[in-house]
Amino acid sequence: RRYNDTVALVNRLEPEVSALSDADLRARTSALQERARAGESLGSLLPEAFAVVREASNRVLGLRPFDVQLIGGMVLHKGEIAEMKTGEGKTLVAILPAYLNALSGKGVHVVTVNDYLARRDCEWVGQVPRFLGLQVGLIQQNMTPEQRRENYLCDITYVTNSELGFDYLRDNLAMTVDELVLRNFNYCVIDEVDSILIDEARTPLIISGLAEKPSDRYYKAAKIAEAFEQDIHYTVDEKQRNVLLTEQGYADAEEILDIDDLYDPREQWASYVLNAIKAKELFLRDVNYIVRSKEVLIVDEFTGRVMAGRRWSDGLHQAIEAKEGVQIQNETITLASISYQNFFLQFPKLCGMTGTAATERQEFESIYKLKVTVVPTNKPMIRKDDSDVVFRATSGKWRAAVVEISRMNKACRPVLVGTTSVEQSETLSEQLREAGIPHEVLNAKPENVEREAEIVAQSGRLGAVTIATNMAGRGTDIILGGNAEFMARLKLREMLMPRIVNPVDGVIVSKKQLPPRKTWKKIHYHVSKMQLKWLSKNGEKSHYLS
Repeated sequence: RRYNDTVALVNRLEPEVSALSDADLRARTSALQERARAGESLGSLLPEAFAVVREASNRVLGLRPFDVQLIGGMVLHKGEIAEMKTGEGKTLVAILPAYLNALSGKGVHVVTVNDYLARRDCEWVGQVPRFLGLQVGLIQQNMTPEQRRENYLCDITYVTNSELGFDYLRDNLAMTVDELVLRNFNYCVIDEVDSILIDEARTPLIISGLAEKPSDRYYKAAKIAEAFEQDIHYTVDEKQRNVLLTEQGYADAEEILDIDDLYDPREQWASYVLNAIKAKELFLRDVNYIVRSKEVLIVDEFTGRVMAGRRWSDGLHQAIEAKEGVQIQNETITLASISYQNFFLQFPKLCGMTGTAATERQEFESIYKLKVTVVPTNKPMIRKDDSDVVFRATSGKWRAAVVEISRMNKACRPVLVGTTSVEQSETLSEQLREAGIPHEVLNAKPENVEREAEIVAQSGRLGAVTIATNMAGRGTDIILGGNAEFMARLKLREMLMPRIVNPVDGVIVSKKQLPPRKTWKKIHYHVSKMQLKWLSKNGEKSHYLS
């Protein structure tokens, strides 16, 4: 309610703004910039700026922001977190405060969770501020420092949280001013803010340098770890992700290695043995990492994507390489490190948006001093969320999942199954093959990543069954009947621009329109940390399991 008066002001300006020519609409940007730089508060400029962005969006994208989207933009401008349900248009909402805060000339960062979304948002909704005369930049992997510096100097810059964080660390290691790429922080809008600020809050960003050549001690330690047994030679703390040797473990390790003291600082055998046990018990193949071309590649636990070029520090990556029997790469030493929590707290003005923020309201307020505002939906919510279903054992949960998938598949209803690891997706895929249910698998394995956009876009087709890890689902519309527009554009891009377009890169997102008078409902099936969600639609049921 406290935003209704401001929304009414924006709506009153609409007839005047819509009557302007394209050139006159762009001229409003220059006028607003002059007023902002003259000292006028951004709050007083908000109604006119939002009215200008709304009209530009209508002309460029054919999308006119609803009143609730204006409210979402106002919440973000205040430096708060806006909770908006999936499909309410958060991507478009971000343009409103980004444009307003860019008027000061100090720059705005719009942070997303992966390169694909950053590029998609920049190329799609980024057309609006470009149309209005602002510069819009994009940061992607493998860009040169010169390209990064140029894009960070734009009025609005789209970037992933990891790229922004690592650029900050590299700037702190720079020897001269000319090596710096970032400008001073001003205003930051974070998409999927709960994922970045809560789930990954303790994840350290680390820049490492090469140290001495790897030692053959990693192979010896791997053999010891393989021979040792849990609770006899060592204990495992899964919550703290740590291992401890027992008294027998100490004695046996010293006897095998023929040394007097496992913790002798001149030998440091303890670190090798402990890392080898961690690699055995806490870091699992096809869950925490995959092996591709005889190389151990980290899988991001939050996005499900392979983190090429990233390595665990303090000898852990080498211990995993020894465990897998691949060539051990050079050891590394930490040069610079920061957590996402400490990094984002450096922004003078921080805000974010997500579909699930209210449940973490206390953490956001106590750690980041960010209030959470729940923005109402544009239309009444028609989906019904059923109660969770809890199983005593994981095996029972997946058997129930296969039965339900089979039942839905016989009715030709599309089913999307969400899993939390590559290993789970492969296990369920095998069970579905045994049941004779045709399906697609999307996980971090290279043969599946190549067709990511295509698999996700078509998961709503009649009778389709899709198994996905959490790498999927962001950025591509899943429409009942299949996303024909997306596939047509994707195939055209492949044919017309084969050298510069990867099949994964779909940047056009079609408008989502649900059939009228249908009801959506969701059921959660989970065991301990595992979740299994069914998202079904009366008449034509679509399922989401995770």
